[in-house]
Amino acid sequence: MKNIRKTARRRIANLAKKKKLKAGMKKIRKMTLKKEALKFYHEVQSLIDKSVQDGIIKKNTASRHKSRLLKLINKLK
Repeated sequence: MKNIRKTARRRIANLAKKKKLKAGMKKIRKMTLKKEALKFYHEVQSLIDKSVQDGIIKKNTASRHKSRLLKLINKLK
């Protein structure tokens, strides 16, 4: 029973972190200014790295997200 309670708490926490991560990435995709996007990218990059440490996403997935976001930011003016 204790494991069930722990799992439920962890699941809620992990979903909240994942939701925050997705929202951050979405926010960068909608930005139009490169300077602003780069400033916010560092925060999102930190979220991505923390997600890997917590086991929410895998290392290669994190790498792919960071790469694609930077590629998108570099296209901005």
